[in-house]
Amino acid sequence: MAIISIFMGKGTNGFGYSSTAEEVSKGLNLKGKTYLVTGCNSGLGKETARVLALRGAQVFVTARTTEKAKEVLAELGGQGKAFACELSDPKSVRACVSEIKKTGIKLDAIICNAGIMALPKLEKAFGYELQFFTNHIGHFILVTGLLGELTETGRVVMLSSSAHNAAPKVGIDFDNLDGSKGYSSWTAYGRSKFANLLFAKELARRFSGSKKIAVALHPGVIPTNLARHMPGFLHTIFSAMQPLFLKTIPEGAATQVYCATHPDVEKLNGEYFADSNVAKPRKDAEDSALAKKLWEESEKIVANLKD
Repeated sequence: MAIISIFMGKGTNGFGYSSTAEEVSKGLNLKGKTYLVTGCNSGLGKETARVLALRGAQVFVTARTTEKAKEVLAELGGQGKAFACELSDPKSVRACVSEIKKTGIKLDAIICNAGIMALPKLEKAFGYELQFFTNHIGHFILVTGLLGELTETGRVVMLSSSAHNAAPKVGIDFDNLDGSKGYSSWTAYGRSKFANLLFAKELARRFSGSKKIAVALHPGVIPTNLARHMPGFLHTIFSAMQPLFLKTIPEGAATQVYCATHPDVEKLNGEYFADSNVAKPRKDAEDSALAKKLWEESEKIVANLKD
């Protein structure tokens, strides 16, 4: 347990900074339910899939290749289905959507866990900065393609991050989505995470009047493969901090498991979570016009893709 957890209390629901995915789902029977989790080959995605399966759920796991996804599924005892989903490749994402639809199985939640972080140099996919394209556009294609496959009480759980605060002051700099007007690894990552948050907010508004919900969350700072692109000296510092200040992977997976499964969350459509409790994002996260504009711009981007 990280030393910092000593100073972090628990929320009104009894969960907090050091709660684990097993703890927040204790007592829940998920038999008969199906969850889709992206990025399951390591880290938070793998732990999330494990705990969901532990509680009796069928888990649809995705990784960049079918082989990696099948390896995870085997570790879960074959309790689900494996799919390839490379979020930076629209063709792969659409194929994943198609394969999931073919199962005929409705989804109780889509947990958008996969992502990339802090690329040291500007990289692009289809003309857009790679973190924005992978973390946001990839999941946008996946989720919008599967909205019809959600159950009547289905949930969409978007992994944002407290790093969304590092996004530009304007929120989403629509005139620089390709990075041509300047690139900073953390600003770009923050933009992508803010986009995840705004996507959840707009989707929540679109779910209004139904029993479906969409939420976003900050999982915490966790030593996972997500940090693999950090420059060497930063990665060294990041690793050295682990025993003192970083969450463990079971602690990091807690909030997304809580959001996807806990009965209390069904009344919290559109909220942002941290440490398995409702938290406050930056102020413009509540800017409905900005969220709508991002959605519409994302639709245009997707419509113009030539994959």
